[in-house]
Amino acid sequence: MSFTKKVSQGVMSAALGLSLMGGGTFAYFSDSVETQNTFAAGVLDLALNPSTVVNIDNIKPGDEIYREFTLENNGTLDISSVLLSTNYSVEDAKSDNSDDLAKHIKVTIMYNTSSASNPIVETTLFDLQTQNPDLTQIDILSGTRPDGIPAGEKEKIFVLFEFVDNGQDQNQFQGDKLKVDWTFNAEQTAGTYYDDTDENNN
Repeated sequence: MSFTKKVSQGVMSAALGLSLMGGGTFAYFSDSVETQNTFAAGVLDLALNPSTVVNIDNIKPGDEIYREFTLENNGTLDISSVLLSTNYSVEDAKSDNSDDLAKHIKVTIMYNTSSASNPIVETTLFDLQTQNPDLTQIDILSGTRPDGIPAGEKEKIFVLFEFVDNGQDQNQFQGDKLKVDWTFNAEQTAGTYYDDTDENNN
């Protein structure tokens, strides 16, 4: 066999070996594990009982209307605050009003504690429309209970409306109607840090 043929066969054999090394399969150990992770969002659910706070006719200066209602946290998340938003409209029966009837309606909102009722808001309905009081706010002197409504709990709220008799002529308001829309906006508590080294959070 000539030297050239021997060299050619050697090159082909080497190429075949490299091909087997590059394209061949190798058995090796392997293992895997799969985790299933869940993020379930909580529910913020505020209810009002009864759904209508006040509905009364034939009021006159000097009248006071007392009502009670309950804020209920029917969700799974704690509520940190319940902000009251007020909108109203006046129907001027005789189109003779020179003043806003809402300025003559005093509103006192009280929060019920175990020992007493603490005023949260004491203002006119006219001024209340520019405010957003937290109805769960408690005076620090009333106890150590925090503001807000924990999940599954309720808070009793008292409200007193007074058509203030200012001792002056208020005849312009005869036959008028005042419609008030109250919106109760519940807000969640601050976010919680979950530490994977804490067994209670796993």
